[in-house]
Amino acid sequence: MLESRWLKAVGVAAAITLATVTAAQAAPAPDPVAEGASAVVTLRYDDSRAGGWEAAIAAGVASWNSNVDNVKLVEVAPGTRAEIQIVATSGWPQATLGPVRPGGQARVELGSQAVAQGHDKTRIAAHEIGHSLGLPDTKPGPCSQLMSGSSAGISCKNAVPNAAEQSRVEYAYAGGLAPRVPADGRVLVDAS
Repeated sequence: MLESRWLKAVGVAAAITLATVTAAQAAPAPDPVAEGASAVVTLRYDDSRAGGWEAAIAAGVASWNSNVDNVKLVEVAPGTRAEIQIVATSGWPQATLGPVRPGGQARVELGSQAVAQGHDKTRIAAHEIGHSLGLPDTKPGPCSQLMSGSSAGISCKNAVPNAAEQSRVEYAYAGGLAPRVPADGRVLVDAS
């Protein structure tokens, strides 16, 4: 009788174990790539040497931050290293082609020569930041393409990346650290 109860208890325990193992095997394992796709990469920028461009930079950064989900640009705290150095110059706007990674280095030069010719400061700032995020120029191009830059003409004020540009940045930073696309490092000068 004792042996019968013991066998029954062992049988119940085995059934519970089998059910638990079967349920665990039926549930898919978490996909680290899919989980990483939602990781947000924070890139710091320093605009302390971009006097006169503060409002345009803030608007350009806000445009990127509101149009891509896995990259966030934040102003650097004093004494902290920034991945994107933004400076004002007297020449044509230019930037290092990224995508810049956390701990990496890119330079954006916001040139007053383009402003003197009538180009919009906010569009310039957003366009040059786009280079640091890995987007090349798409010249010539329509005003609806942020990366068409100066080829869209001086009447163009669009500082918002279109769906294709947003998608390219999202893809470049998918997985958290832009592992799929190596940083280019070329400097792109946006003279018309």
